[in-house]
Amino acid sequence: MTSWLRSSEKTLEAVHLPLGHADYATTYRLQRRLHSLRSHGEIVDTVLTVEHNPVFTIGRSGSALNVLAPPEILQQEGILIYKVERGGNITYHGPGQLVIYPIIDLRDQGHDLHRYVRNLEQTVINFLSEVGVTGRRHPGFPGVWVNSYKIASVGVYVKHWVTRHGLALNVAVDKAHFGMINPCGMEIEVVSLNELIEQPLTLEEVGTGLITKMEPLFGWRFTRANLHKFWEG
Repeated sequence: MTSWLRSSEKTLEAVHLPLGHADYATTYRLQRRLHSLRSHGEIVDTVLTVEHNPVFTIGRSGSALNVLAPPEILQQEGILIYKVERGGNITYHGPGQLVIYPIIDLRDQGHDLHRYVRNLEQTVINFLSEVGVTGRRHPGFPGVWVNSYKIASVGVYVKHWVTRHGLALNVAVDKAHFGMINPCGMEIEVVSLNELIEQPLTLEEVGTGLITKMEPLFGWRFTRANLHKFWEG
């Protein structure tokens, strides 16, 4: 394993907070709350795993012009649109997709945003390899690909060296929803993990697998926590 994949030479305490299924707006508020706590040193690195209701999120370099479906179709499908501060263009979150939001202090990770993004990608690549799928990077485009299909997206935001947003891995998504946008502002096709393996995995199994792969890359030792430990309305 090359040196840039190892961000820390010491073991760091970290918390895994599995949210199950939660709407995007509530989770976004939680991210902001945790970001403030982490910025002030009141909590350790905290990683959320979650499945969302269907939404399109548009990052700093994105445009609503990449939404291809008319408003009435979005309303019919229950798809909301959020403009957010993460990098990148437009992406989809929804049922059958595992989203990971690391709220972590990069001062403990070498003050290196580039390495952080590559470690997120490597988390997915290592997990896919374990289940028999070969993932790869596409130079210049954050995320993970299988052949010409995109399987995972990465979009992050950093303030005071503390991160928000993160990565999303397609496990068994509704491709019709992806077809309503130009993902990442490009004409690309997506693929889900369960299309590529014989024995389908649940989102909980995928979440556990990804968290396990994150530990050695980020130098963490995870404990699980309850939402009420952090959320105060």
